[in-house]
Amino acid sequence: MNREPNTRLADLFQLAGWSKGELARLVNRQAAAMGHPQLATDTSRVRRWIDMGETPRDPVPKVLASLFTERLGRVVTTEDLGFARSGRAGKRQAADGLPWPPDRTAAVLTEFTGMDLMLNRRGLVGAGAALAAGSALSSAMYDWLHADPALAADAPRTDNPLGPHTLDQAGLDRYEAAPVGSQEIDALERSVEVFRAWDASRGGGLQRKAVVGQLNEVGGMLAYRHPEHLQRRLWGVAANLAVLAGWMSHDVGLEPTAQKYFVIAAHAAREGGDRPRAGEALSRAARQMVHLGRPDDALDLMKLAQSGSGEETLPRTRAMLHTIEAWAQASKGHGQAMRRTLGEAEELFVSDKRDVPPPSWMQNFDEADLHGMEALAYRTLAEHDPKAAKVAQGHARQALALRRDGYQRSQIFDYLSMASALFIANDPEQADRYARLALMSIGENSSHRTWDRLREMYRLTGQYSDYAKVQDLREEIRLALPKQKKPKERNGQA
Repeated sequence: MNREPNTRLADLFQLAGWSKGELARLVNRQAAAMGHPQLATDTSRVRRWIDMGETPRDPVPKVLASLFTERLGRVVTTEDLGFARSGRAGKRQAADGLPWPPDRTAAVLTEFTGMDLMLNRRGLVGAGAALAAGSALSSAMYDWLHADPALAADAPRTDNPLGPHTLDQAGLDRYEAAPVGSQEIDALERSVEVFRAWDASRGGGLQRKAVVGQLNEVGGMLAYRHPEHLQRRLWGVAANLAVLAGWMSHDVGLEPTAQKYFVIAAHAAREGGDRPRAGEALSRAARQMVHLGRPDDALDLMKLAQSGSGEETLPRTRAMLHTIEAWAQASKGHGQAMRRTLGEAEELFVSDKRDVPPPSWMQNFDEADLHGMEALAYRTLAEHDPKAAKVAQGHARQALALRRDGYQRSQIFDYLSMASALFIANDPEQADRYARLALMSIGENSSHRTWDRLREMYRLTGQYSDYAKVQDLREEIRLALPKQKKPKERNGQA
């Protein structure tokens, strides 16, 4: 028994507003509904969990996770409650239980997606979640990410092919794990491409639930012990789906949920021996931080993403990582550092001879995306140095000329970067044109991020509100933007 209080459980318990006796009764009732009628929890046990750090036996941690998820309206896992998986001793990790042991990744993945799906089914709204700081994530994951992946060596071997991490999805429905073959994995990999294309075109809102559901199924498959070459491919599918789930969650404003998926993706990629994929997953978390106005956290994450990606990272992937770092530098007004970083990104991009096929998750980063990110960085810097607006226009123009069909969301971002740069450069006539091009298609997209960028551009129109055309534009933007609701998840720093 640990004689130190469980501060995680105590914080969530206070947030939920239960008494200890009420929680004890709820645990017994929920456990009975989940097939454990013999459970008899009382007030004194709840007190020991909170005040003395006692870890209850299974299935109580899953029961508690289910109760707190429903009460708080956001995904709460057993790790969030401060409970380590049974059979795992050791001190608590620095940030959100990270990193967890290798044999926990499939269990965390399945548990978290199961909770997420439960929230989808019940239509709950979130409250009380918080983003971990980039520095906290980096510190917790640095040694883990830099260590050599050892899927086969670290994973426990038991007579049961499912291993010790077989679990109920969110404590609700048992997934009967079974072996899969190469054809099934081929189909899963194709499904990732379909989801990825839909996200690039229409945004993350419409298919997020389908991606989370598919990821939940893959988590169950990973619980089975497959031959190593198949297991690694499954981990790759899990990493790709987790990145998509995170990106779609970020796209619709579920920020702490998105961050959790990016971390799960990094774990899954490393389990599959793909360190560049793990680095790219963390770079998504960095992009999220810049979008939320936290460039210092983004730079912390980018240091980890770049250093942990490994020497096998292709030049084009490293170029993409540099563009994200440059955007964070631009957000801080560090123009010289941003220009230097973008120059390195350009050199890396052209140095990629394409003699090695890029991984599937890098297919979207082409020359159009390079210019799009450069336009965004310069447009961001222009808020600090208006002279950068002209350079932003040039990159946005090139991005628009190179955009392929099926990348509507990126095209909207290009239009908005161009319009914003033109407003900053005192050219409202041209800015109005590009703003209207963005408005023509923004209503067909489920991306909340496009609305956020539209709001940023709308702010820049204020100084031109005496112009008749801009007056009309401002009214059209007000009509197009959805009313801002109370955030589903709190984005405060943990």
